[in-house]
Amino acid sequence: MSDPFQLAQRLREKQQQHLYRRRRLLESAQSARVRVDGRDVLNFCSNDYLGLANHPRVIAALQNAAAEMGVGSGASHLVIGHSRFHHQLEEELAAFVGRPRALLFSTGFMANLGVISMLVDRSDIVLEDKLNHASLLDGALLSRGQLQRYQHNDVANLLDRLNALDGKRALVVTDSVFSMDGDIASLPAIAALCNQHNAWLMVDDAHGFGVLGKNGRGALDHCNLNTAQVPVYMATLGKALGTYGAFVAGSDDLIECLIQECRPYIYTTAIPPAVAAATLESLHVLQEESWRVDHLHALIRQFRTGAMQRGIALPESHTAIQPLIVGASENALQLSEQLLQQNILVSAIRPPTVPLNTARLRITLSAAHTESDLEQLLDALHAALLSCKE
Repeated sequence: MSDPFQLAQRLREKQQQHLYRRRRLLESAQSARVRVDGRDVLNFCSNDYLGLANHPRVIAALQNAAAEMGVGSGASHLVIGHSRFHHQLEEELAAFVGRPRALLFSTGFMANLGVISMLVDRSDIVLEDKLNHASLLDGALLSRGQLQRYQHNDVANLLDRLNALDGKRALVVTDSVFSMDGDIASLPAIAALCNQHNAWLMVDDAHGFGVLGKNGRGALDHCNLNTAQVPVYMATLGKALGTYGAFVAGSDDLIECLIQECRPYIYTTAIPPAVAAATLESLHVLQEESWRVDHLHALIRQFRTGAMQRGIALPESHTAIQPLIVGASENALQLSEQLLQQNILVSAIRPPTVPLNTARLRITLSAAHTESDLEQLLDALHAALLSCKE
C-alpha cells in the first residue's frame, strides 16, 4: 500500500533528530517511588504535586462511590450523566477558589478548547503568551478568532498589542505557572492592563491550583485577584488533587453560557461519578492536611539551594516544576538515561514541546518526596553533569 502521508519517513526523521518518543510502562501506583519498565525508581517526573493520587481516603471514596453509582456516568451532563457527586464537587470547587460557580470538564484540554471557542468569534482578538500550553493555543486557533502571541511574560509587549486593538474585542489568555519552565505569570500587571483596555483575562491554573495560594487555593489567591479582574479561571484535577478532569470557574453568566453553548461540554460523556467523589475527598484532604503544601515548598527551597551549592544552573522557578535546560535533544536524552542508571526517573523534554535548542530535564517535586530523596537526586544530577562534560 502506498504511503501518501509519508508516515514511515516522518518516524525515521524523528528518530534521527532524537525526537522520537516512547511510552514507559508504569507498574505501580503514582508515588515518590514507582515501578517502571520492570525496575524500581525514584520518581521526579509526575505532576502528582501533593502526593494525593494514591491517598487511602481518596481510593476509598472512589471505591465506595463506584459501589453505589457504578463505573460509567452513562451520558453527558445535560442528558442524564450529572450526578450528585458532580454537583457537589462543582459547588465545593467554586467555594474553594472564591468564584460564584464552577463547571466540570472531562479534561483540561477540552475545557480550554471549549471556553475560548464559546467566547470568541471571527472578529475577536485572542492574545496569548508564547509559551502557553498547547491546549490554549489550539483553543484560539479552533475558535477562528485572530490569534496573536506576545513575548513570554512580557507585559510591555502585551501592552503594545492591546494598544493596537482599534476597538476590537479581546481575550487575553495565559498560564499561571508555565508547565515547562515553572515560572509564574505577571498576573497582577496583566490583569491591570486588561482592565484598562476592556479586555477579558483567562488564566489556566493547571500547575498552580493546589500548590500556590493559601492552603493551595491557586495562583489567583496567591496574587489576590478576584473574579472581576480574572473573569475566566480554569484548573485541572489530575495534578495537585491527584484524580482526573478539570473545571472552569467564574460568574453565573459565564458558567450558564458554557452549559448552553460550549460544545466540548455539551457533547462529551461526564467523568465517572466515582472520580468526582474521589476528587471531593481529595479536596477535603488538601484542606485538612495543609502540611502537604508547606512541605512541598520546603522541598522546592531545598532543591534550589542544593543545586546552587553544587553549581547546577537553574532558571528562575519557585514552583514544583524545576527545569534543567541542556540545549540539544541528544544531550537531554543522555542525561535522563544516566539518571535512570542510578534508578532516578526524570523525563527529557524536547521540541516541539519546548523551543528548539532548549531541550531539558523537567524535574517535578512532590509532597510525597523526602529531604533525603532530594539529596539523592542532587548528588546523582551533579555526577551526571560532570560526566557529560568529560
